Amino acid sequence: MQNWIKLLAELGKIRITVAVSLSTSLGYIMYREHIDTGIIWPVLGLWLLAMGSAALNHYQERDLDARMERTRQRPIPSGRISPQNALLVAFLWSAAGATLLAWSAGFLAMQLGLLALIWYNAIYTPLKQKTPFAVVPGSAIGAFPPMVGWVAAGGNLGHPKILMTAFFFFLWQIPHFWLLMQRYGRQYAQAGFPTLQKVYSEAQIRRITFVWTFAAAISALMIPAFGGTRYLFTGFVLLFGAVLLVAQSTKQLKTMADPSVVRKAFMFINFFLLFVMLALGTDALI
Repeated sequence: MQNWIKLLAELGKIRITVAVSLSTSLGYIMYREHIDTGIIWPVLGLWLLAMGSAALNHYQERDLDARMERTRQRPIPSGRISPQNALLVAFLWSAAGATLLAWSAGFLAMQLGLLALIWYNAIYTPLKQKTPFAVVPGSAIGAFPPMVGWVAAGGNLGHPKILMTAFFFFLWQIPHFWLLMQRYGRQYAQAGFPTLQKVYSEAQIRRITFVWTFAAAISALMIPAFGGTRYLFTGFVLLFGAVLLVAQSTKQLKTMADPSVVRKAFMFINFFLLFVMLALGTDALI
């Protein structure tokens, strides 16, 4: 039983999908400005849908995963689950998630959830086998979860508050993906993916990543300007986090291709996302 739980957790990319659930919760909390039991089912629904999307991605990239050192121990390449069974699990999770979203949050929330799945599995996944710039349109995936939470709570999708928040999540995804590709660029190339290293020099990649990181930091600071926070103090907290992020990114910009620096930059941008989510969530609740 323990092995099956571990297998399903890997198939559903549990760390990523939990982060998706947190951003969905943030959208809900930002609209309601409190936590109630209504948050449970929409968040659970999108989590299941995200896990279904992750499992489908495992199925789609099973041959490529087998070529990469980082991914060859994933459930399908390692032989712990057959491709057919992985596809079945993906379908069951996706169907359950979509149904739960429709029942608990309405048709629009379900549409947004399914659009995220389609964008990830039918657009981004095939596109990243064609171009290293797939991460730019693919990063739109990050904008959907907080929008689902917002709509599930009763919010209007056209409100500037959620649109700016979703835009931040979109921009954050781009340097996150590019730093990941810097860490594992050679493995991606060996697996047959087009990589940034084939287009730009390492110095150029660092400069471009810095620009995207800076843009993500600025977008976080724009959230209060669009009504995303209630307290002035939250704006200063976001400013503090943005300055730290840019300072860390500047180190990477000035340092030659040092894996430890890239790893720290990758960890720092992930912590920045959690920091922003915590700041916005706390602002809405107090």
